[in-house]
Amino acid sequence: MASVKLGDIIEKMKLENLTPEIDISKIKITQPDINRPALQMAGYFEHFEATRLQIIGFVEYTYMEGLPEARKKEILERLLSCEIPAIVFCRELQPDALFREVAIAHGVPLLMTKQATSAFTAEIIRWLNVKLAPCISVHGVLVDVYGEGVLITGESGIGKSEAALELIRRGHRLVTDDAVEIRKVSDETLVGSAPDITKHFIELRGIGIVDVKTLYGVSSVKDTQSIDLVIRLEDWDKEKEYDRLGLEEEYTEYLGIKVVCHNIPIRPGRNLAIICESAAVNHRQKKMGYNAAQELYRRVQASLTKRRDDEDEDV
Repeated sequence: MASVKLGDIIEKMKLENLTPEIDISKIKITQPDINRPALQMAGYFEHFEATRLQIIGFVEYTYMEGLPEARKKEILERLLSCEIPAIVFCRELQPDALFREVAIAHGVPLLMTKQATSAFTAEIIRWLNVKLAPCISVHGVLVDVYGEGVLITGESGIGKSEAALELIRRGHRLVTDDAVEIRKVSDETLVGSAPDITKHFIELRGIGIVDVKTLYGVSSVKDTQSIDLVIRLEDWDKEKEYDRLGLEEEYTEYLGIKVVCHNIPIRPGRNLAIICESAAVNHRQKKMGYNAAQELYRRVQASLTKRRDDEDEDV
């Protein structure tokens, strides 16, 4: 099961640790959902998701402040005895001495952020969804071309890295070469990234490893990118029929999500970078409602209809 260390969350979200006495090195978050324990503070613990990160905002804080001391201690003992990974106080709210005492006794870290509750909740859910998303690794190159994430796949040595390098020289951005980590961040979105060890590197046969960020600058690389289009490179086969119109989309599937896929035959003289650029722009046009293949089909049908009408008039 995927997990995120609590220390990584503290560092990413710039949280202040209010209970440094507690060892957080082994605490991990395993799901992206959060919980605001308002009902639990009122005494209702049925269906309580204790394994989630707990968020306390102004409403929960003021409610607890208004409770009698004995009742507050009773609720805190019951709440913090659950296996809660951590509690985050928003708006720079500070837990009182009793809250800190019970939390330390049960080993529940208390954290604080300056952010408003809604803003922090939205950001932490978005970030955890990415970090905890189902993940696979595929062989290929991922490039941001005109804002479209283009995943270039194919047999080893077919020219994927060379195509990516030419795209970078033309002003586009590299996400990863050779190994692409694909995460399913929603039911419709795949996000690709590079393994830490190969980030910003390209392997070119005959030359070796090239550091793209160093050679072409920080504007030539990108950490993550949604995968919008797959281009599968293959050796040209003169016996095979290739799609020349594109009226029907072909798809490939990753983690249960279908992505538009183009099979591009390779032979000497074909400029792969221009082909990738054209495919990306064409895909973007289709998303905006214009399909060149359908427009050509419409013109052909209109021409045939006009010709038939002219023949009928002659008769």
